[in-house]
Amino acid sequence: MKVKNIATLFALLAASVYSINIPLSKILLKYVGTTMMAGLLYLGAGIGLILLTIILKFLGISKKEDSLTKKELPYTIAMILLDIIAPILLMLGISMTNSANVSLLNNFEIVATSVIALVIFKEIISKKLWLAIFLVTIASIILSFEGEGAFEFNKGSLLVLGASTCWGFENNCTKMLSNKNPIEIVTIKGCFSGLGSIIIALIIGEKFPALIWLFTVMLLGFVAYGLSICLYIIAQKSLGAAKTSAYYSVAPFLGVAFSMLLLHERPTLQFYIALLIMIIATIIMIKDTITLQHTHEHEHTHSHEHRHGNIVHTHVHTHRHVHLHVHTGNPDEHEHNENDDELLEHNHIHNKIE
Repeated sequence: MKVKNIATLFALLAASVYSINIPLSKILLKYVGTTMMAGLLYLGAGIGLILLTIILKFLGISKKEDSLTKKELPYTIAMILLDIIAPILLMLGISMTNSANVSLLNNFEIVATSVIALVIFKEIISKKLWLAIFLVTIASIILSFEGEGAFEFNKGSLLVLGASTCWGFENNCTKMLSNKNPIEIVTIKGCFSGLGSIIIALIIGEKFPALIWLFTVMLLGFVAYGLSICLYIIAQKSLGAAKTSAYYSVAPFLGVAFSMLLLHERPTLQFYIALLIMIIATIIMIKDTITLQHTHEHEHTHSHEHRHGNIVHTHVHTHRHVHLHVHTGNPDEHEHNENDDELLEHNHIHNKIE
């Protein structure tokens, strides 16, 4: 099997293990409190990546990358605080609405990330991305109404949109750490945000679950968040940032499929309308992503000459410089950061942990 085919498989596997998070979280919330659940998921990812890093170093296959410094401390603290709030809102949202809706609503993170990047960081948004943002917003509004013909917002959907907005801010903080070790960033987010959420859970009266559920949730956190980002990084090394992000964008739709399969959810007509709109928006974003990769390639040519006696040789050199736009966090989001094939988590971790 070719290297790129294996890398494509890893990218799709990364999307698959991430997308299983929401339906399985819905099941586990029967045994674990919402805030405690958010904390254990993150802590599982953080601890799991620490162990994985130790194993990789022992095997001698770890890669030396730049660590975080005091200069990045403000962004790191903001990232941790936002990653305490966002998953708590997400778990509360999951507990109040069906997981298929939640999987699709996570796409609102694209809107939040892009608008925040425009307003605060003055980044340019392409016409295609504006169209995708509009479509995602329309689909999110459709998903946020309860029942057929009911003009009442679903509180669970609003909480998920709140989580996506927090992650939009967090993505822009994480972008400032783009030249640092992505595994280290996810580990820090996992451990500190996880512990923060667990402390809040204990303060508001939630209890630690039985050991079997505690370890199950932490294992889910490692697989859905930690392992997902590792697979994403491996895929990106062969495919590049744009193609990997494009493959990863199937995650919300896999989440819908898993929700229907595992939870036997039967969404309403308005869900399928929103699903169609989201699919169109995703296709537009994928095309925009790939186009950006190609249009940011530019060549310049120069020549120089040297002499052998009276003979003059002229050499023409063509140089190509490629800027790859990185999709950070949950690669479902679309934000622009010109770092050569450099991974920010998603992210959502998208690397980001979500």
